[in-house]
Amino acid sequence: MRLLIIEDEPGIARFLKDGLEEEYFAVDLAHDGKTGLDMAMTNEYDLLIIDWMIPALSGIEVCRQVRKGGSTVPILFLTAKDTLEDVVFGLDAGANDYIKKPFEFEELLARIRVQLRTTNRVEESLSVGSLSINPVTHQVFSGSTELTLTPKEFALLEYLIRNKDRVCTRSRIIEHVWDIHFDSDTSVIDVYITFLRRKLESAGCGNIIQTIRGVGYIVRES
Repeated sequence: MRLLIIEDEPGIARFLKDGLEEEYFAVDLAHDGKTGLDMAMTNEYDLLIIDWMIPALSGIEVCRQVRKGGSTVPILFLTAKDTLEDVVFGLDAGANDYIKKPFEFEELLARIRVQLRTTNRVEESLSVGSLSINPVTHQVFSGSTELTLTPKEFALLEYLIRNKDRVCTRSRIIEHVWDIHFDSDTSVIDVYITFLRRKLESAGCGNIIQTIRGVGYIVRES
């Protein structure tokens, strides 16, 4: 799951990024509306968190432009504005939900999960062969045996299984799992694939992660 946060207060932005990454999300940051809109329109995100009062372009205008472009990505406003008129104005601009500052992180996380479930971006479980994962509880099972994965291993496995039977290129994996953008060195993916394969094969899942030489990886029934 890849999220975009558009927030101009560095402390809040870093707090959100760190907290959401601990919850297995890949997170991109933008500190003004223009940069955030450019990122939202050129990258694929599962959810946007937008502060209302940001430089260059307001959160409201960012939301309107995203919707004008035809995107249905869930948008959650995070702002100090809290009157009924403000709430209605934000929702009418295209936002899906609204949470005011100051906020509790657990509430924000719950609202994010509601939006992802509502838009079918989070299923209760995903499976391939004897392997099943729960994106909500972050548990992985081979039959009745639970596997222990690191957050990054889980995020990588979830992305591959969500794209079962489809080739996942290294560039797409690095963007959706590591929330960074580069074309030259994607060797970190190969390292984590090796870790995952060892754990899956030890649990009796077989060789479900297969290499497409020169391109990336694909998950298939072993």
